[in-house]
Amino acid sequence: MEKKKICLIAQFPPPMHGLSKAVQTLYNSNLSADFCFEKVDITNNKLFLKNLIQIWKSKADLFYFTISQTKGGNIRDLIILKLLSLQEKKCVIHLHGGYYRKLVDNDLVGWQKKMNYKAIKKLAGVIVLGPSLKYIYQGMIDDKKIFVVPNCIDDEFLISDEEFEKKIVALNHKEVLHVLYLSNFIRSKGYPEVLRMAKLEKERVSTGAKKELHFDFAGKFFEESEEEFFENYVKEHELQDFVTYHGIVSGQKKKDLLRDSYIFTLPTRYPNEGQPISILEAMGNGMVIVTTNHAGITDIVREGTNGIVVTEAMENQKEILPMIYNLKSKFHEIIETNRRVCLLNYSEDRYIKNLEKVFKKYL
Repeated sequence: MEKKKICLIAQFPPPMHGLSKAVQTLYNSNLSADFCFEKVDITNNKLFLKNLIQIWKSKADLFYFTISQTKGGNIRDLIILKLLSLQEKKCVIHLHGGYYRKLVDNDLVGWQKKMNYKAIKKLAGVIVLGPSLKYIYQGMIDDKKIFVVPNCIDDEFLISDEEFEKKIVALNHKEVLHVLYLSNFIRSKGYPEVLRMAKLEKERVSTGAKKELHFDFAGKFFEESEEEFFENYVKEHELQDFVTYHGIVSGQKKKDLLRDSYIFTLPTRYPNEGQPISILEAMGNGMVIVTTNHAGITDIVREGTNGIVVTEAMENQKEILPMIYNLKSKFHEIIETNRRVCLLNYSEDRYIKNLEKVFKKYL
Protein backbone atom coordinates (compact mmCIF):
# COMPACT_ATOMS: atom_id res chain seq x y z
CA MET A 1 0.00 0.00 0.00
CA GLU A 2 1.40 3.35 -1.06
CA LYS A 3 2.10 5.76 1.78
CA LYS A 4 -0.04 8.90 2.04
CA LYS A 5 1.80 12.12 1.30
CA ILE A 6 1.88 15.09 3.68
CA CYS A 7 3.33 18.41 2.60
CA LEU A 8 4.75 20.45 5.51
CA ILE A 9 4.58 24.19 4.77
CA ALA A 10 6.54 25.78 7.59
CA GLN A 11 9.67 27.52 8.83
CA PHE A 12 12.52 25.03 9.18
CA PRO A 13 15.84 25.71 10.97
CA PRO A 14 17.96 27.72 10.71
CA PRO A 15 17.31 29.86 12.64
CA MET A 16 16.33 27.65 15.56
CA HIS A 17 13.35 28.89 17.58
CA GLY A 18 10.24 27.35 19.12
CA LEU A 19 8.32 26.99 15.86
CA SER A 20 11.15 25.74 13.64
CA LYS A 21 12.25 23.36 16.40
CA ALA A 22 8.78 21.83 16.65
CA VAL A 23 8.50 21.45 12.87
CA GLN A 24 11.94 19.83 12.63
CA THR A 25 10.94 17.38 15.38
CA LEU A 26 7.91 16.36 13.30
CA TYR A 27 9.84 16.10 10.04
CA ASN A 28 12.55 13.90 11.59
CA SER A 29 10.10 11.73 13.54
CA ASN A 30 9.26 8.06 12.99
CA LEU A 31 6.03 9.15 11.26
CA SER A 32 8.10 9.12 8.09
CA ALA A 33 7.64 5.34 8.24
CA ASP A 34 3.86 5.76 7.87
CA PHE A 35 3.68 8.91 5.74
CA CYS A 36 5.74 10.38 2.94
CA PHE A 37 6.82 13.85 4.04
CA GLU A 38 7.49 16.67 1.63
CA LYS A 39 8.63 20.07 2.91
CA VAL A 40 8.24 23.64 1.74
CA ASP A 41 10.48 25.92 3.78
CA ILE A 42 8.87 29.38 3.94
CA THR A 43 11.57 30.96 6.14
CA ASN A 44 13.00 33.06 3.30
CA ASN A 45 10.34 35.32 1.79
CA LYS A 46 12.55 35.89 -1.26
CA LEU A 47 11.71 32.32 -2.29
CA PHE A 48 7.94 32.94 -2.08
CA LEU A 49 7.24 32.50 -5.80
CA LYS A 50 9.33 29.32 -5.92
CA ASN A 51 7.44 28.00 -2.88
CA LEU A 52 4.07 28.76 -4.49
CA ILE A 53 5.06 26.78 -7.57
CA GLN A 54 6.17 23.86 -5.40
CA ILE A 55 2.87 23.94 -3.48
CA TRP A 56 0.89 24.14 -6.73
CA LYS A 57 2.69 21.11 -8.18
CA SER A 58 2.52 19.05 -5.00
CA LYS A 59 0.47 15.84 -5.11
CA ALA A 60 0.23 15.62 -1.32
CA ASP A 61 -2.89 14.13 0.23
CA LEU A 62 -2.77 16.58 3.13
CA PHE A 63 -1.09 19.94 3.69
CA TYR A 64 0.18 20.88 7.16
CA PHE A 65 0.75 24.62 7.43
CA THR A 66 2.18 26.67 10.32
CA ILE A 67 0.74 30.15 9.96
CA SER A 68 2.09 33.59 10.84
CA GLN A 69 0.83 36.10 13.43
CA THR A 70 1.94 39.30 11.65
CA LYS A 71 0.12 41.47 9.09
CA GLY A 72 2.68 40.86 6.34
CA GLY A 73 2.99 37.17 7.09
CA ASN A 74 -0.78 36.88 7.05
CA ILE A 75 -0.96 38.17 3.46
CA ARG A 76 1.53 35.48 2.45
CA ASP A 77 -0.55 32.87 4.28
CA LEU A 78 -3.80 33.99 2.65
CA ILE A 79 -2.23 33.56 -0.81
CA ILE A 80 -1.07 30.05 0.08
CA LEU A 81 -4.46 29.11 1.54
CA LYS A 82 -6.24 30.50 -1.53
CA LEU A 83 -3.99 28.42 -3.77
CA LEU A 84 -4.84 25.27 -1.81
CA SER A 85 -8.53 26.15 -1.83
CA LEU A 86 -8.57 26.56 -5.63
CA GLN A 87 -7.12 23.05 -5.91
CA GLU A 88 -9.57 21.76 -3.30
CA LYS A 89 -6.68 20.42 -1.21
CA LYS A 90 -7.13 19.30 2.38
CA CYS A 91 -5.21 21.57 4.74
CA VAL A 92 -4.65 21.61 8.51
CA ILE A 93 -3.04 24.70 10.02
CA HIS A 94 -1.01 24.65 13.24
CA LEU A 95 -0.80 27.85 15.29
CA HIS A 96 2.38 27.99 17.38
CA GLY A 97 1.33 31.08 19.30
CA GLY A 98 -1.61 32.85 20.89
CA TYR A 99 -2.04 36.12 19.00
CA TYR A 100 -3.78 35.15 15.74
CA ARG A 101 -7.37 36.01 16.77
CA LYS A 102 -6.30 39.41 18.14
CA LEU A 103 -4.43 40.02 14.90
CA VAL A 104 -7.52 39.28 12.81
CA ASP A 105 -10.12 41.05 14.94
CA ASN A 106 -8.09 44.03 16.18
CA ASP A 107 -5.25 44.69 13.73
CA LEU A 108 -6.74 43.75 10.36
CA VAL A 109 -9.51 45.61 8.55
CA GLY A 110 -11.58 45.32 5.39
CA TRP A 111 -10.74 42.63 2.85
CA GLN A 112 -7.87 41.12 4.81
CA LYS A 113 -10.03 40.49 7.87
CA LYS A 114 -12.85 38.99 5.76
CA MET A 115 -10.43 36.79 3.83
CA ASN A 116 -9.15 35.27 7.07
CA TYR A 117 -12.64 34.27 8.20
CA LYS A 118 -13.35 32.74 4.77
CA ALA A 119 -10.02 30.92 4.63
CA ILE A 120 -10.32 29.40 8.12
CA LYS A 121 -13.88 28.22 7.50
CA LYS A 122 -12.75 26.16 4.48
CA LEU A 123 -9.94 24.34 6.32
CA ALA A 124 -10.01 20.64 7.17
CA GLY A 125 -8.88 21.50 10.69
CA VAL A 126 -6.88 23.78 12.96
CA ILE A 127 -4.42 22.93 15.76
CA VAL A 128 -3.76 24.99 18.90
CA LEU A 129 -1.25 24.40 21.71
CA GLY A 130 -3.65 24.13 24.64
CA PRO A 131 -7.34 24.10 25.67
CA SER A 132 -7.19 27.75 26.77
CA LEU A 133 -6.29 28.73 23.18
CA LYS A 134 -9.25 27.04 21.47
CA TYR A 135 -11.15 30.33 21.66
CA ILE A 136 -8.86 31.68 18.92
CA TYR A 137 -10.77 29.78 16.25
CA GLN A 138 -14.21 29.52 17.85
CA GLY A 139 -16.77 31.21 15.61
CA MET A 140 -14.44 30.88 12.63
CA ILE A 141 -14.61 27.10 12.16
CA ASP A 142 -16.64 24.20 13.55
CA ASP A 143 -15.51 23.38 17.11
CA LYS A 144 -15.08 19.73 16.09
CA LYS A 145 -12.29 20.78 13.75
CA ILE A 146 -10.25 22.46 16.51
CA PHE A 147 -7.56 20.12 17.86
CA VAL A 148 -5.23 20.51 20.82
CA VAL A 149 -1.61 19.38 20.41
CA PRO A 150 0.70 20.65 23.17
CA ASN A 151 4.36 21.37 22.51
CA CYS A 152 7.08 18.99 23.63
CA ILE A 153 10.59 18.79 25.00
CA ASP A 154 13.05 17.15 22.61
CA ASP A 155 14.60 13.96 23.94
CA GLU A 156 18.03 15.58 23.58
CA PHE A 157 17.29 18.05 26.37
CA LEU A 158 15.52 15.71 28.77
CA ILE A 159 17.59 14.97 31.87
CA SER A 160 18.29 11.25 32.39
CA ASP A 161 16.81 9.34 35.34
CA GLU A 162 20.27 8.98 36.88
CA GLU A 163 21.05 12.69 36.58
CA PHE A 164 17.63 13.56 37.97
CA GLU A 165 18.18 11.42 41.05
CA LYS A 166 21.52 13.15 41.64
CA LYS A 167 19.81 16.53 41.23
CA ILE A 168 17.18 15.64 43.84
CA VAL A 169 19.82 14.48 46.33
CA ALA A 170 22.00 17.55 45.70
CA LEU A 171 19.08 19.87 46.50
CA ASN A 172 19.44 18.99 50.19
CA HIS A 173 22.94 20.44 50.24
CA LYS A 174 22.52 23.48 47.99
CA GLU A 175 23.01 26.78 49.78
CA VAL A 176 22.68 28.83 46.59
CA LEU A 177 20.09 27.85 43.99
CA HIS A 178 20.51 28.85 40.36
CA VAL A 179 17.64 30.70 38.69
CA LEU A 180 17.59 30.36 34.90
CA TYR A 181 16.22 32.73 32.25
CA LEU A 182 16.54 30.92 28.92
CA SER A 183 14.82 32.81 26.12
CA ASN A 184 15.30 35.60 23.60
CA PHE A 185 16.09 38.99 25.11
CA ILE A 186 12.87 40.83 24.31
CA ARG A 187 11.50 43.25 26.92
CA SER A 188 8.03 41.71 26.94
CA LYS A 189 9.58 38.29 27.64
CA GLY A 190 10.39 39.69 31.08
CA TYR A 191 14.18 39.63 31.37
CA PRO A 192 14.27 43.14 32.98
CA GLU A 193 12.02 41.80 35.75
CA VAL A 194 14.48 38.96 36.36
CA LEU A 195 17.32 41.48 36.59
CA ARG A 196 15.36 43.39 39.21
CA MET A 197 14.94 40.13 41.13
CA ALA A 198 18.73 39.78 41.14
CA LYS A 199 19.07 43.36 42.40
CA LEU A 200 16.65 42.64 45.26
CA GLU A 201 18.58 39.50 46.17
CA LYS A 202 21.77 41.55 46.37
CA GLU A 203 20.03 44.14 48.57
CA ARG A 204 18.82 41.38 50.88
CA VAL A 205 22.34 39.94 51.15
CA SER A 206 23.73 43.42 51.90
CA THR A 207 21.67 43.44 55.12
CA GLY A 208 23.57 40.40 56.38
CA ALA A 209 21.37 37.62 55.00
CA LYS A 210 22.95 34.62 53.24
CA LYS A 211 22.92 34.54 49.47
CA GLU A 212 20.28 32.04 48.34
CA LEU A 213 19.87 32.73 44.62
CA HIS A 214 22.14 33.22 41.62
CA PHE A 215 20.65 34.33 38.28
CA ASP A 216 21.79 32.74 35.00
CA PHE A 217 20.75 34.26 31.66
CA ALA A 218 21.04 32.65 28.23
CA GLY A 219 19.60 33.63 24.87
CA LYS A 220 19.89 35.94 21.91
CA PHE A 221 19.86 39.74 21.80
CA PHE A 222 18.11 40.89 18.62
CA GLU A 223 18.73 44.58 19.31
CA GLU A 224 21.93 46.30 20.45
CA SER A 225 19.81 48.47 22.75
CA GLU A 226 18.64 45.37 24.64
CA GLU A 227 22.21 44.14 25.12
CA GLU A 228 23.30 47.59 26.29
CA PHE A 229 20.40 47.75 28.75
CA PHE A 230 21.32 44.35 30.19
CA GLU A 231 25.03 45.09 30.52
CA ASN A 232 24.47 48.60 31.93
CA TYR A 233 21.98 47.32 34.51
CA VAL A 234 24.43 44.70 35.77
CA LYS A 235 27.27 47.26 35.97
CA GLU A 236 25.17 50.05 37.49
CA HIS A 237 23.89 47.85 40.30
CA GLU A 238 27.13 45.84 40.63
CA LEU A 239 25.42 42.50 40.10
CA GLN A 240 28.47 40.63 38.77
CA ASP A 241 28.38 38.23 41.74
CA PHE A 242 24.65 37.60 41.27
CA VAL A 243 24.22 37.50 37.48
CA THR A 244 25.92 35.40 34.77
CA TYR A 245 25.22 35.74 31.05
CA HIS A 246 26.04 32.53 29.14
CA GLY A 247 25.36 33.75 25.60
CA ILE A 248 23.38 31.72 23.07
CA VAL A 249 23.48 28.13 24.27
CA SER A 250 22.83 24.81 22.58
CA GLY A 251 23.92 21.20 22.85
CA GLN A 252 25.85 20.21 25.97
CA LYS A 253 26.10 23.75 27.34
CA LYS A 254 22.33 24.10 27.30
CA LYS A 255 21.90 20.66 28.87
CA ASP A 256 24.33 21.61 31.65
CA LEU A 257 22.41 24.80 32.43
CA LEU A 258 19.09 22.94 32.57
CA ARG A 259 20.63 20.25 34.77
CA ASP A 260 22.29 22.64 37.22
CA SER A 261 19.40 25.10 37.66
CA TYR A 262 16.54 24.58 40.11
CA ILE A 263 14.30 27.54 39.30
CA PHE A 264 13.20 28.63 35.84
CA THR A 265 11.72 32.08 35.33
CA LEU A 266 9.94 33.49 32.30
CA PRO A 267 7.71 36.42 33.38
CA THR A 268 6.46 36.90 29.84
CA ARG A 269 3.79 39.18 28.42
CA TYR A 270 5.06 38.72 24.86
CA PRO A 271 2.02 39.30 22.57
CA ASN A 272 2.76 36.36 20.24
CA GLU A 273 3.38 33.90 23.08
CA GLY A 274 1.72 30.51 22.84
CA GLN A 275 3.13 27.73 24.98
CA PRO A 276 6.87 28.26 25.60
CA ILE A 277 8.95 25.16 24.93
CA SER A 278 11.52 26.58 27.36
CA ILE A 279 9.06 26.04 30.23
CA LEU A 280 8.53 22.42 29.20
CA GLU A 281 12.30 21.93 29.01
CA ALA A 282 12.60 23.31 32.53
CA MET A 283 9.86 21.00 33.80
CA GLY A 284 11.49 18.00 32.15
CA ASN A 285 14.77 18.87 33.86
CA GLY A 286 13.27 19.08 37.34
CA MET A 287 12.84 22.81 37.91
CA VAL A 288 10.39 24.99 39.80
CA ILE A 289 8.65 27.39 37.39
CA VAL A 290 8.12 31.12 37.95
CA THR A 291 6.03 32.56 35.12
CA THR A 292 2.88 34.50 34.24
CA ASN A 293 -0.76 33.67 33.58
CA HIS A 294 -0.30 34.65 29.95
CA ALA A 295 -1.42 33.02 26.66
CA GLY A 296 -1.40 29.20 26.88
CA ILE A 297 0.93 29.02 29.89
CA THR A 298 -1.94 28.33 32.30
CA ASP A 299 -2.49 24.99 30.55
CA ILE A 300 0.93 23.75 31.65
CA VAL A 301 1.74 25.70 34.83
CA ARG A 302 -0.53 25.98 37.85
CA GLU A 303 0.06 27.97 41.01
CA GLY A 304 1.44 25.82 43.81
CA THR A 305 1.59 22.65 41.69
CA ASN A 306 4.36 23.68 39.28
CA GLY A 307 5.69 26.75 41.04
CA ILE A 308 4.57 30.38 41.01
CA VAL A 309 2.16 31.97 38.52
CA VAL A 310 2.39 35.76 38.50
CA THR A 311 -0.80 37.70 37.72
CA GLU A 312 -0.86 41.23 36.33
CA ALA A 313 -2.05 42.52 39.70
CA MET A 314 1.06 41.22 41.49
CA GLU A 315 3.89 41.88 39.02
CA ASN A 316 6.23 43.20 41.67
CA GLN A 317 9.56 41.55 42.30
CA LYS A 318 9.36 42.47 45.99
CA GLU A 319 6.39 40.11 46.21
CA ILE A 320 7.78 37.34 44.00
CA LEU A 321 11.13 36.80 45.75
CA PRO A 322 9.57 36.10 49.18
CA MET A 323 7.22 33.65 47.47
CA ILE A 324 10.25 31.77 46.11
CA TYR A 325 11.89 31.66 49.56
CA ASN A 326 8.67 30.46 51.18
CA LEU A 327 8.19 27.73 48.58
CA LYS A 328 11.55 26.10 49.24
CA SER A 329 10.07 23.50 51.59
CA LYS A 330 8.01 22.20 48.64
CA PHE A 331 10.80 22.21 46.04
CA HIS A 332 11.33 18.43 46.15
CA GLU A 333 7.63 17.76 45.57
CA ILE A 334 7.29 20.35 42.78
CA ILE A 335 10.45 19.21 40.97
CA GLU A 336 9.32 15.57 40.95
CA THR A 337 5.80 16.54 39.86
CA ASN A 338 7.05 18.68 36.98
CA ARG A 339 9.30 15.95 35.63
CA ARG A 340 6.57 13.30 35.91
CA VAL A 341 3.97 15.53 34.20
CA CYS A 342 6.44 16.38 31.44
CA LEU A 343 7.27 12.72 30.75
CA LEU A 344 3.58 11.81 30.60
CA ASN A 345 2.22 14.71 28.56
CA TYR A 346 5.00 16.67 26.86
CA SER A 347 7.50 14.12 25.63
CA GLU A 348 8.61 14.04 22.01
CA ASP A 349 6.84 10.70 21.57
CA ARG A 350 3.54 12.09 22.92
CA TYR A 351 3.78 15.13 20.63
CA ILE A 352 4.25 12.97 17.55
CA LYS A 353 1.41 10.63 18.53
CA ASN A 354 -0.94 13.60 19.00
CA LEU A 355 -0.12 14.90 15.52
CA GLU A 356 -0.47 11.40 14.08
CA LYS A 357 -4.06 11.25 15.39
CA VAL A 358 -4.89 14.47 13.59
CA PHE A 359 -3.28 13.33 10.34
CA LYS A 360 -5.02 9.95 10.36
CA LYS A 361 -8.38 11.65 10.82
CA TYR A 362 -7.99 13.14 7.35
CA LEU A 363 -6.05 10.34 5.67
